[in-house]
Amino acid sequence: MPIFAFMPVATTDILAQLRQQTRPYHEALEQNRFNQQLAAGTVSVDTTAWFLAKLYGFLALFEARLQQHAAGFGPAWEIDQRQRSHLILDDLRRYSPTTPLPLCPAMPALDTRAQLLGAFYVLEGSTLGGQVITRQLAQAGIPLRSYFSGYGTQTGPRWKRFVELLSAEAHAAPAAFQAAVVESASLTFQRLAAWINHA
Repeated sequence: MPIFAFMPVATTDILAQLRQQTRPYHEALEQNRFNQQLAAGTVSVDTTAWFLAKLYGFLALFEARLQQHAAGFGPAWEIDQRQRSHLILDDLRRYSPTTPLPLCPAMPALDTRAQLLGAFYVLEGSTLGGQVITRQLAQAGIPLRSYFSGYGTQTGPRWKRFVELLSAEAHAAPAAFQAAVVESASLTFQRLAAWINHA
């Protein structure tokens, strides 16, 4: 199962726009060797560690930027609880404690609330596929599963809360705000794919 899977929820305009307009970029992101090996049943510890290191180089920068704006989101968004890059570090310490982790040099713009929400949508969505990946890695005997386990049993409920908050905010905002969220999500998929698949 792709890591960037999305749980069906009651459709709103912004969620429909996000799914439809980001689909080609979402599909391109999935064409990496980790997902290909998962699908083929040949995933290795080395490839898993490579993929986690790539994700860290993107997620850590996003989380740092999000934290800078955390006060503007409020407690309902659970910003602190949604920080997950440290779980990648936990996994990679089991693999190679001294391996340096490069950071993505071409992040999407994360300056406005709409830009942050678009990227947030992409990265929170990855928690859903992670649940299935956790089981696949367990079956393969690969112990690097802390990050993919994510929120555990709270993954579905936390995703539902996130999209409810996103939908409510977008519904009350001008069309230009919604368009900026969708544009940011699309660009996040594109920049993450470039970082993982080509860098």
